[in-house]
Amino acid sequence: MKVTTEDVAVKKKKKREKKIRPYEPLAPARAAFYSAVLPGLGQAYTKKYWKIPIVYAAIGAGVYFYLENNGRYNDLRDAYKRRLAGFNDDEFPQFTEDQLIDLQDRFRRDQELSLLLTAAAYLLNIVDANVTAHLQQYNITEDLSFKPKVNFDDFNTGLNYGVSFNYSF
Repeated sequence: MKVTTEDVAVKKKKKREKKIRPYEPLAPARAAFYSAVLPGLGQAYTKKYWKIPIVYAAIGAGVYFYLENNGRYNDLRDAYKRRLAGFNDDEFPQFTEDQLIDLQDRFRRDQELSLLLTAAAYLLNIVDANVTAHLQQYNITEDLSFKPKVNFDDFNTGLNYGVSFNYSF
């Protein structure tokens, strides 16, 4: 049996048609909802499994630094309160009272910043799932191409370089 170019073209067209998913208008909203309920679930819904560890690493790092800064803030606050009460057996004898207050302010600021970054990572997770679901709705074919061209200028015997963008409907 002889295979013609028309047979090959028909097979390619059928293969391309199988890859195109049907349009589902609620897919982006569903992906965003899933990511809001459980971070990373929207990425699993859009079949971008490699993004799930990144989501959990970002949110986990924010929670870790929040807890770490919260613990140090509480230790410094307790040491400062004990000094005000007249005890000198605290765990920070090298710091003065003013330094303890400055350190408390620093760790409180770092605590709030890590909480803000955790919330930003959570929201970014939701936005990523939504955008990925939107982008999967578009039909992207392999017909896109880039063809650079060098023209020789007869007038001044030089080369003209340029890029053109052609789009056909």
